[in-house]
Amino acid sequence: MEKTRCLIIGSGPAGYTAAIYASRSNLSPVIYEGLQPGGQLTTTTEIDNFPGFFEGITGPELMENMRMQAIRFGADVRAGIATAADLSQRPFKITINDEKIIEAETLIIATGATAKYLGLPDEKKYAGAGVSACATCDGFFYRNKVVAVVGGGDTACEEAVYLSNLASKVHMIVRKPFLRASKIMQEEVMKNPKIEILFEHEAIGLFGEHGVEGIHLLKHRGRPDEETYDIAADGFFLAIGHAPNSEIFKPYLETDETGYILQDRPETSKTKIPGVFVAGDVADSRYRQAVSAAGSGCKAAIDAERFLSENQPGS
Repeated sequence: MEKTRCLIIGSGPAGYTAAIYASRSNLSPVIYEGLQPGGQLTTTTEIDNFPGFFEGITGPELMENMRMQAIRFGADVRAGIATAADLSQRPFKITINDEKIIEAETLIIATGATAKYLGLPDEKKYAGAGVSACATCDGFFYRNKVVAVVGGGDTACEEAVYLSNLASKVHMIVRKPFLRASKIMQEEVMKNPKIEILFEHEAIGLFGEHGVEGIHLLKHRGRPDEETYDIAADGFFLAIGHAPNSEIFKPYLETDETGYILQDRPETSKTKIPGVFVAGDVADSRYRQAVSAAGSGCKAAIDAERFLSENQPGS
């Protein structure tokens, strides 16, 4: 059975930043990159809001830079998925790929969250070419263009309002005949002249030559007046929620109703289990930005180093 002082589960800005800081603190961290090495940013084409890259940078390039920086300082970066966890006592036991068990004195969970999609084949076809699950990340590219937001909750309303400050027109595609959002958000959307709400509509496909140019819509599914028609749109934003990748840790850690792992105190990366820390989108239902994830990875590594210093034998 392999042992390590610091084990990081998950990559992306949080995991790689944690690995950089942990390596520079001589913790010799082991990091398993997970199902999607580099995280959600590897599906993003241009990133213009990460500090330091004034001309922008692609998501895969930024993640590769972070990965190589972690390796440069000595992080042991590995392919593999955490499939089981035993956090009942230190050292913590994490099972990788259903076979190998790693014992860790400290654990940093940076497994991220997965955006929920409708399941349309066109979503994959146009990934990075008009399809996005983050208006804050990609809205800039749709200045004075027509976009659509799928969803009827608070997140969808927030993204529609945000996009209305950039786009010329925002269609909200809402499956139900009402919005699920809070009254305040509903009112904000309703009074916005740039936002048109398409109630009882579903997106059933996308079309376009080199990127999204429009959306196939189904109106009033299953009713006598059911109809299909197309609308023009340059961007298609999913706002139907995220699923935090926290399942194997739920028996030991506190989560909210959606599954986001809760910190012991909001200003730290500490969980209720001493020696277990959390970073990135698996604990962040609010911001979900690369820069905030990277910052939380920094905090987790610093917290892990301090924990180890304070819990050395004889200390």
